[in-house]
Amino acid sequence: MNRKEARKKAEALVEQMTLMEKASQLRYDAPAIPRLNIPAYNWWNEALHGVARAGTATVFPQAIGMAATFDENLLRNAGKVIATEGRAKYNAASALNDRDIYKGLTFWAPNVNIFRDPRWGRGHETYGEDPCLTSRLGVSYIEGVQGDGDTMAAAACAKHFAVHSGPEALRHEFDVQTDEKDLRETYLPAFEACVKEAHVEAVMGAYNRVNGEPCCGSYRLLRDILRKEWGFEGHVVSDCWAIKDFHEHHMVTGTAAQSAALAIDAGCDLNCGSTYLHLLNAHKQGLVTEAQITESAVRLFTTRYLLGLFNETEYDSISYDIVECPEHLALSEQAARESAVLLKNNGILPLKKETIRTIGVIGPNADSRAALIGNYYGTASEYITVLDGIRRYAGDTARILYSEGCHLFRNKNEALAWDFDRLSEARTVAKNSDIVILCLGLDETLEGEEGDTGNSYASGDKTDLLLPEPQRKLMEAIALENTPVILCLMAGSDIDLSFATEHFDAIVDLWYPGAQGGNAAAELLFGEYSPSGKLPVTFYESLDQLPEFEDYSMKGRTYRYIEGQAQYPFGFGLTYADTTVTSVKVCDIPNSGKDAPESADIAFCLEVQMENRSSFDTDDVLQIYIRDLESPFETPHPHLAAFRRIHLDGNEKLGIKIPLRADCFTVVDETGRRFRDGKRYEIFAGFSQPDTKSKELTGKEPIRIEYNR
Repeated sequence: MNRKEARKKAEALVEQMTLMEKASQLRYDAPAIPRLNIPAYNWWNEALHGVARAGTATVFPQAIGMAATFDENLLRNAGKVIATEGRAKYNAASALNDRDIYKGLTFWAPNVNIFRDPRWGRGHETYGEDPCLTSRLGVSYIEGVQGDGDTMAAAACAKHFAVHSGPEALRHEFDVQTDEKDLRETYLPAFEACVKEAHVEAVMGAYNRVNGEPCCGSYRLLRDILRKEWGFEGHVVSDCWAIKDFHEHHMVTGTAAQSAALAIDAGCDLNCGSTYLHLLNAHKQGLVTEAQITESAVRLFTTRYLLGLFNETEYDSISYDIVECPEHLALSEQAARESAVLLKNNGILPLKKETIRTIGVIGPNADSRAALIGNYYGTASEYITVLDGIRRYAGDTARILYSEGCHLFRNKNEALAWDFDRLSEARTVAKNSDIVILCLGLDETLEGEEGDTGNSYASGDKTDLLLPEPQRKLMEAIALENTPVILCLMAGSDIDLSFATEHFDAIVDLWYPGAQGGNAAAELLFGEYSPSGKLPVTFYESLDQLPEFEDYSMKGRTYRYIEGQAQYPFGFGLTYADTTVTSVKVCDIPNSGKDAPESADIAFCLEVQMENRSSFDTDDVLQIYIRDLESPFETPHPHLAAFRRIHLDGNEKLGIKIPLRADCFTVVDETGRRFRDGKRYEIFAGFSQPDTKSKELTGKEPIRIEYNR
């Protein structure tokens, strides 16, 4: 049914409820109303990279790894898998009257916050630092989750609205100060795209304040921008226990009743937490009207009707055996393959299986399940670590020697031992190996959400860009041997790789690659496919390049505003092939065929000719960057305007047409107004961004053309 029909049914149902019953439905753990045949429903479910926290499900790479694929179709297909498995699990649980948390069809994902600072512990939940990339991947994920049938497959939720990216330690009390240019140019575009293009069903408010207003009670964000300006018709949910922060930490209200009143008056319909237990008290005090409670209840039941929860649907027959089926696992491994970013290769990769007799696999993340999954994950029935993957791939052709090398962050592995007690074993393994695969990095205990898993450092945030000291000692020890070393980094953010760049033969960023990640890693190392992922974030030389963590100004941040050179730039990633763009020209918009744009809001198309000058088949990511040459409001560096993952067989030449959206040619002024300003633009097309560091690392540069309108 369409939204109008669903809302009409919701209004009729809510009209039959008492005030107390209506208020009870505004909690995330909404109780049953037996007299109206309404079962209990728990709104809280997670699906950041697979159905999470409710048992077995397909576990995809963490969101930042999915971003590194630059693959909209992959995100859409992953969303479809998540919705399908979510339906299968919901069908099974509800048949047994299990209405517990994490068992519903309202998924609180994706996280489309901008990863503006590499210290933020939750950055790996996002799609990176760029508004264009985040928008396109967020829209694709939502389209996959929600589907396009008569009934919504599952409901997605864009979070955390808005201007939210740390510090984790201060999030319950922090007041973000941002100007209108940064707000409209960087922090809001992905949310706007999720609402206007993907018609996301829910939006979650953030913990912090923005320019004085708490996000979950912000009239400007929730009323003026989200509903009035963007026309959002779904429901708003608070972040968990964020509304109690109003009176306990932000101090903008004095009581729980006042906090509940502020939130619902601003337009927050659903409370993840317990503050809406005070709604009836707020009503008695004249702070909340019954009409406000009714409207929020109607919005929530509209979602439940759109999901078909009160009638038979085409999804009711999805059986449990679809969960973690071979096709879904294959897509997870494909995502892991596409996400891996080759940062350095002196020619050692791909490895030749027939020439290697002994492989040393070393490091705390080599055999770590935690390093596969990031956070907000489901349970896989099988986890294939990098050590597992290499052992499977090598079979009987090579001996595998293994050493943990060091603890992930503690100075010793055994309590009674000397500090760094695994270093001598690691050096011995390296000395006796033909090649070393060194697996270092982090996991959710070192970068994650405040209070989520007892994080070891500052409430989930990183204090610097360095690997923990034991891992730095391990790198130095392995470098003393004469064995070639390939570093496999497993982390969700920028790590200082200066030592590895100088001393090791190759560096592969695997991110948190999902439950099938070890297979994908082994196949990449041995050349079963070419790496093709690109960095969705900037790897900085040091934190000296960045403002203070608490400063939300974009000056000096991300590839668009960076001052100086990156260690490894946004959009960078090598392949085993030799791909290049040979020509670019402006052309008309095709009216039909595979290159025809789905949206009418297209300025024109670029016709791009590419070729693979090697015999190695590969994927690569075509990237289009634009810069207004006349406007004083343009970003200091060209900004990503479009991208397309393409495949090139060995020695293949390929031409494609890629549409450029009209808003790619706009700028945002200091008042927050977005408009088309100049008449001269430079457009770059290549397999990296047009910066000097990418040119240095690749030996190539994108083709530049000038466009005059």
